[in-house]
Amino acid sequence: MTDPTKPVSYARYSSVAMMLHWTIAALIVLQVVLAGRMEGRTPEAFAIVQLHKSIGISVLLVSVLRLVWRFLNPPPPEPASLSAWERRLSHLVHWGLYAVMIGMPLTGWLATSASRLAFPTLLFGVVPWPHIPGLADLAPSAKAMWHEVGEVSHELIIKGAYILVGLHLAGALKHQFSRRDEPVLPRMAAWLRFERRWDPRLLAIPVAFGAVVTFGRLYDPPRPQAAAPAPVVVDLPDPMPVPTTTETLQPVAPSATAEPVVWTVGRGSSLTFATSWGGEAIQGRFDSWTADILFSPDALDRSRVSVSIDMSSASSGDEQRDASLPGSDWFDTAVHPKATFVATRFDKTGEGRFVARGKLTLRGVSRPVDLPFRLKIDGDRAEVSGVTNLDRTTFGVGQGEWTSTDQIPARVTVRIALKAQRK
Repeated sequence: MTDPTKPVSYARYSSVAMMLHWTIAALIVLQVVLAGRMEGRTPEAFAIVQLHKSIGISVLLVSVLRLVWRFLNPPPPEPASLSAWERRLSHLVHWGLYAVMIGMPLTGWLATSASRLAFPTLLFGVVPWPHIPGLADLAPSAKAMWHEVGEVSHELIIKGAYILVGLHLAGALKHQFSRRDEPVLPRMAAWLRFERRWDPRLLAIPVAFGAVVTFGRLYDPPRPQAAAPAPVVVDLPDPMPVPTTTETLQPVAPSATAEPVVWTVGRGSSLTFATSWGGEAIQGRFDSWTADILFSPDALDRSRVSVSIDMSSASSGDEQRDASLPGSDWFDTAVHPKATFVATRFDKTGEGRFVARGKLTLRGVSRPVDLPFRLKIDGDRAEVSGVTNLDRTTFGVGQGEWTSTDQIPARVTVRIALKAQRK
């Protein structure tokens, strides 16, 4: 507001403009600090990336609001003593900064929307933010092109931002300290006095930004959480060693009269997997799968089990992380929607203990897999608990940089708990 008793150069921006200006400045500084912590594929870096995206969208929204406010509430006139080149440079820098504040999050949004990983964006882990419409339906080559455009543009805008911010700060300091009739900082900082070029309250600005930098360096965002335990019917055993010699097997003579029994999987059954990411445990499950069971301890030679798993139903308790699992880097469900395990040979290894020897087909790759399990039959009901370990890399699960096992190990533990009813 302009005070008629003071020079026109003493006019301040509105309170709303001041609030939006300093909010955007703080968010951009925080973004720069967070960007330095996004290297690698660790759980911490993943959480920082999600926070970075949330703040980026916030910068976009607040910047648009600031621009609208500027048009509805024109800024106060500049000091009359400014030369023509200083006015032109000031206008160029200000509009350049608006282009940066809007263009930087837009290009980041473009790169995220066209990423092959297709991570969803949840603003601060709560509010879903959509991808740019149409990009998800593009051919892989077109998506890769737009992703590259987004990333390169984002980097170029960041470099331009450093130049513009440097000019903006240099201009503000020059006018603050060089001439008494050209105060600039008090126009955007209500707590400063126009008459004092060396107002000690100026220190509030570097102190505030120092606090933002410290927060950005030290803040530990919540990590992706493990899935809630899936329902189980029995205590799952620890991984049992698969017999390596026939000495541990109990030979079962084929029965001429016994027939294998058809079993129907009941509620409460679960198919889960466990691994780790950067040393942090991940517990996951498949929510959609079926099993055809023809089995009897007295007719192992004619028993057969076939399990079909909908790989798109994988869940590990974090929506943003789970969105990547169906992608080509992991399960590639667009090409291989199902995984199957078919066992046609069963060996008895102890009282109520067996090994199902079969073949697992995952991502189009088939490998022999042995599944040790415990069995308890009570009339028409049966309970089964089994566990085995797989090497994800032998099935091609984890492509590109995820082929490395330094963050996510090759070994994945798979557990099955069944409650079945005799059909």
